[in-house]
Amino acid sequence: MIEAIEYNTERPHLIIPEYGRHIQKMVDQAVAEEDPIKRNKQAKSIIAVMGNLNPHLRDVPDFQHMIWDQLFIISKFQLDVESPYDIPTPEELYARPEPLPYPQNYPKYRFYGNNIKRMIDVAISWEEGDKKDGLLLTIANHMKKCFLNWNKDTVEDDVIFKHLYELSDGKINLKNSDEDLRDAQKLLKSKKRFNTNSTSNSSNKKNYKSNNNNNNNNRGRKRY
Repeated sequence: MIEAIEYNTERPHLIIPEYGRHIQKMVDQAVAEEDPIKRNKQAKSIIAVMGNLNPHLRDVPDFQHMIWDQLFIISKFQLDVESPYDIPTPEELYARPEPLPYPQNYPKYRFYGNNIKRMIDVAISWEEGDKKDGLLLTIANHMKKCFLNWNKDTVEDDVIFKHLYELSDGKINLKNSDEDLRDAQKLLKSKKRFNTNSTSNSSNKKNYKSNNNNNNNNRGRKRY
């Protein structure tokens, strides 16, 4: 009895473990079938079973195509049947994908982030008018807020206008503008207000829990 025990380490390697060993044995049996008519019937039956094992993927557009490709992969591309799709090849499966061109951004002022540069490029493409002036002022205020997040000290508007001029390659010049940016204390105050609200909410939750615990502890006590 002990000698008849079969361990997974002694069994053949599963090509796609998600389908289990029974699907692997069915595919191996279809590969060994000599009659092409029976082999095609067995392949279609295996495709039906594989589809039942993945009911959550039936809404995928290329669901049937994917299952047929997996059938040939499980058979190690040795299954000779009629497929409604192009039969894949080992070269296509094991071909190395082309490298993706990841964006490499090295901004001069990293504390502003990459989105500021995109916003500036969009603002440059706009036509002159009140909307563009409002967008430029919004970008400058956001830059000032980012600067204060990086450096807690106050910052002059001229510094922000200078950085905006450099990031826009000289296309946006607010150095001689009469507009004033928001006060640094107001920007920091809005941030502190959010922090105090979050801390007060957490403290209220703690007090509520402690009161509930005290009430639960006093329930079983007798009062005279």
